[in-house]
Amino acid sequence: MRDLTEGKPAKLILQFATPMLIGNVFQQLYNVADSVIVGRFLGKEALAAVGASFPLIFMLISFIIGIATGSTIVIAQYFGAKDLDKVRRSIDTMYIFLFFASLVVMVLGIAFSSSIFRLIRLPEEVVPQAALYMNVYLTGMVFFFGFNGISAVLRGLGDSKTPLFFLIISTLTNIVFDLLFVVVFKWGIAGAAGATVLSQAGAFLSLVFYLNRRHEMVKLTWRKPVWDKAIFYQSTRIGIPTGLQQTFVSLGMLALLRIVNNYGTDTVAAYSVAGRIDGLASLPAMNFGAALSTYTGQNIGANRIRRVREGLMATLGMSTLTAVVTSILVMIFRDPLMGLFTSDPGVIAIGGRYLLIVGGFYVMFSGMFVIGGVMRGAGDTLIPMFITLFSLWIIRIPMAWILSAQIGVDGIWWAIPVAWFIGLAFSFYYYSTGRWKLKSVVKFTASPEQEV
Repeated sequence: MRDLTEGKPAKLILQFATPMLIGNVFQQLYNVADSVIVGRFLGKEALAAVGASFPLIFMLISFIIGIATGSTIVIAQYFGAKDLDKVRRSIDTMYIFLFFASLVVMVLGIAFSSSIFRLIRLPEEVVPQAALYMNVYLTGMVFFFGFNGISAVLRGLGDSKTPLFFLIISTLTNIVFDLLFVVVFKWGIAGAAGATVLSQAGAFLSLVFYLNRRHEMVKLTWRKPVWDKAIFYQSTRIGIPTGLQQTFVSLGMLALLRIVNNYGTDTVAAYSVAGRIDGLASLPAMNFGAALSTYTGQNIGANRIRRVREGLMATLGMSTLTAVVTSILVMIFRDPLMGLFTSDPGVIAIGGRYLLIVGGFYVMFSGMFVIGGVMRGAGDTLIPMFITLFSLWIIRIPMAWILSAQIGVDGIWWAIPVAWFIGLAFSFYYYSTGRWKLKSVVKFTASPEQEV
């Protein structure tokens, strides 16, 4: 556990964000390994199937992730206030919720996967493989939510290192299983999904075993856990806007996929691969924002509001520099990066255009996400939800539809940075109003020298 209320903000946030970044890179490598091995050994139809599955999987899990995010913020604020009894009750309540939610997600996803793929007009030759991959993947939801739930709790307590070690081992195991099941046993796309499920199960169970022996507060046992309705209400008050935001973002991803599907299998496969690269490139900003959320939550809980602004300025500086370097690398090496996943020249060309257009604007995405991290850490998730929904549903999706009709598939790609710019502008304006300071679970008494 780490106290983020003392020490230099830049150093604390960087030290806290770095293990999360490394961990999330390895988390992304779960998906990347599937895509690389599937694209190289099973062809572009299977590659498109893997890529098409993830927007739907994200839609199913996004609302639950939002609630868990609310729980993490509550845990961080109680930990900052040194109320360890409520920290423990918050952890128990989140564990119970995630267990039952994982069962619901698994059943709903398996029941409706094929119907949803046809509803968004995924090319018919891709649908059977996409449904098979997704249904096998969903059988591991208990392990997925379990591992990510424990990781979220540890982050709320200031520990971003412990999950990292297990995640690295799990990712390497996933790659080995992918090669074994797909290349050696010839189990096809189901083998790729099964490899991920087994790796997630191993990560979860090994982390539980480790924490039960070494960490009294976080350990997961069969003793009767405590369900605290008041704490769950606080978590849902904060988490439901984030959950709705994530849900509508995932629906937006499906809507964009519906537009992309009009351009055939090559474009769907290119969108899948470019999205993997884009996801990796976005990780620094997302992890800086997540670290800043925990930092903000603890400092608000400790009634140290002035440190929040100091943390924001430091994080913006670090994330901007990282985003500039990432943009340069992605644009220069866009075709070799695409070539890691597929040798199909048509897929590489389409994906390269995506990375050339979108890759130049990671600074805007970074600023938007980092500023949002302050508001989420303070417990103010409603306004960020509206900002995200506006930039996605009012700007990005209509613009993608209109521009693609005028200039082809490039129009879909240009809609992405335009939406980021709108989201950044609104996020900065709302932060400058200071209203987010009034939404914390642990109330503080502002004095003139505390004002941000």
